[in-house]
Amino acid sequence: MAAISQAVYRRACSLTCRLHSTYVRKMRYLNELKEDDSLCRQAQTSGTFYLFHNLSPFLQKAGMKYLVPQLSAAEIKRILEKFKETGQCIEKSVLIGCSDEHVPHFALDLGALDKSAIESELEGSFTDLRKALFVVDGKDSPLLASAQSLLRWHDSHQYCSKTGQPTQKNVAGSKRVCHASGIIYYPQMSPVVISLVSDGSRCLLARQPSFPQGMYTALSGFCDLGENVEQTVRREVAEEVGLEVESLRYSASQHWPFPSSCLMIACHALVGAQQAEISMNSLELEEARWFGLEEIVEGLKREPRSLKRDDGSFLPWFPPKQAIAHQLICEWVKQQTS
Repeated sequence: MAAISQAVYRRACSLTCRLHSTYVRKMRYLNELKEDDSLCRQAQTSGTFYLFHNLSPFLQKAGMKYLVPQLSAAEIKRILEKFKETGQCIEKSVLIGCSDEHVPHFALDLGALDKSAIESELEGSFTDLRKALFVVDGKDSPLLASAQSLLRWHDSHQYCSKTGQPTQKNVAGSKRVCHASGIIYYPQMSPVVISLVSDGSRCLLARQPSFPQGMYTALSGFCDLGENVEQTVRREVAEEVGLEVESLRYSASQHWPFPSSCLMIACHALVGAQQAEISMNSLELEEARWFGLEEIVEGLKREPRSLKRDDGSFLPWFPPKQAIAHQLICEWVKQQTS
């Protein structure tokens, strides 16, 4: 009876979905795959796979472009057989989305196999995600970031924090379950504010020692437990550069996989022009300074790499367009020039 009920339910859902938009149908199909292990396992046979090796995505170069290949289930099976890996390896894959035509997309990490051998076989390379995000097509960047975050989460949550017993992922990888305690674990993101500070005519950008030479960006920091976004922005600006925020406004948000899975909440923060002297926290920052409109416009034109002056210093440049900090800076420029 249960099987009949499920079949009737799925047919009813399918009929209902046909009356909705492509987006609604797609989201409901993905939800079905997350909740129904047998349906998701079946989808693996017709889906496409993005490959990773120890969390580095696989890319192929075509001329001046870098492509993110989607391998069929048959191609994945062929590779696993060639490297004498069982087909059960596919069970480690995680669902990361689907096309408008309901072709499901999975991510699979082949870290147990020889990296150079796979690269040679598929004529490509496994690339550090930080580099990959800035060379692939814009539509692929969010998918790679989400895939790596989910793969990393599963790798670090294999045991129950209460019982110490192994947890088991569902087929889609949308959760892990400890059967000893019944606890269900879901992937989580840490909220982070990223704030572009302005005194009305200038904007403040900073850099950490770990940044590439010459790169400056907006201030950012994790939300403390119990804080709201407004409190976090004010605290971080006060801590890092010694300024007091008078007002702020929300801009947008972005998932960011570094250092772990984060939700970047982007804001514009205004400080008083008469109290804009920077008092930098050297434990967190290497440099923080005010930039005028002309210098920002010039910096946006530069490629994301170190540009050395004759005196050995580096010309400032800013995060590329895939990063939400770039959007904040462009919004500030538009506001100044409107």
